Amino acid sequence: MALVTTTEMFKKAYEGGYAVGAFNVNNMEIIQGITEAAGELNSPLILQVSAGARKYANHAYLVKLVEAALEVNDIPIALHLDHGADFEVCKSCIDGGFTSVMIDGSHHDFETNIEVTKRVAEYAHAHGVVVEGELGQLAGIEDEVNVSAADAAYTNPDQVEEFVKRTGVDSLAIAIGTSHGAFKFKPGQKPQLRFDILKEIENRIPGFPIVLHGASSVSQEYVREIQQYGGKMADAIGIPEDMLREAAKSAVCKINIDSDLRLAFTAGVRKVLAEDPSAFDPRAYLKEGRANIKALVSHKIIDVLGSDQKA
Repeated sequence: MALVTTTEMFKKAYEGGYAVGAFNVNNMEIIQGITEAAGELNSPLILQVSAGARKYANHAYLVKLVEAALEVNDIPIALHLDHGADFEVCKSCIDGGFTSVMIDGSHHDFETNIEVTKRVAEYAHAHGVVVEGELGQLAGIEDEVNVSAADAAYTNPDQVEEFVKRTGVDSLAIAIGTSHGAFKFKPGQKPQLRFDILKEIENRIPGFPIVLHGASSVSQEYVREIQQYGGKMADAIGIPEDMLREAAKSAVCKINIDSDLRLAFTAGVRKVLAEDPSAFDPRAYLKEGRANIKALVSHKIIDVLGSDQKA
């Protein structure tokens, strides 16, 4: 099976009341863990690549690893650019085999965001690639995304219809209370998604696919393991999974997950190296990280996204 766009995925997800997981990838073991879980559960899948991942692993390696995953997993997979910074980065990914790109113009003023996003959408559509735009800014730090709490802003429902119409985007990332990175909220704080804003956006652009970034839940199991095996990680909590499941039943068709993957993988590697300090075989500790990734993604697909048996 060849790589696909998200068009059919999102249509089915919207109608079926579930979301497709968009999981960030950085290396072979992470790709294997994600795709094995999705393959066994017959779930559609979005593998997404950040600017940091492209610098670390190289664009060509990542594309070939995803293509290899397609040879052993008979499920629809889209390859997506996460947080494309400008037209040139998006063009590079469009020309280099990606089937979906995000152009993040959310840090610009409204008119400039439209201008930048429209340019990417026109080029992408001419090459059979779909585009995700963004309105509103999430707080947090993840790879090259760094937005302070003071600069974060909820999406304005009054702007969404004009933005979608003038840019021609295929999906829209919104800000309703999620945030990037593992340190979303301090213990004792109560995370809260603004479902009122989400509902208003649904009313303004009915049937249009919505995307949630920064939607990791920060598994306390993996946080404790990292701390137990020598990691100096502060306590933190993420977005409650019941809130994400509720969002997945609405117009939210794509939910991005990155920090949870990092925590799971790191916990597995730390466990092996802590239990056997003399271990030097990367196949041993990376295998444990991969197993954690697979278990985490299986859980997300079944209990949060609801996308199992939807391929």
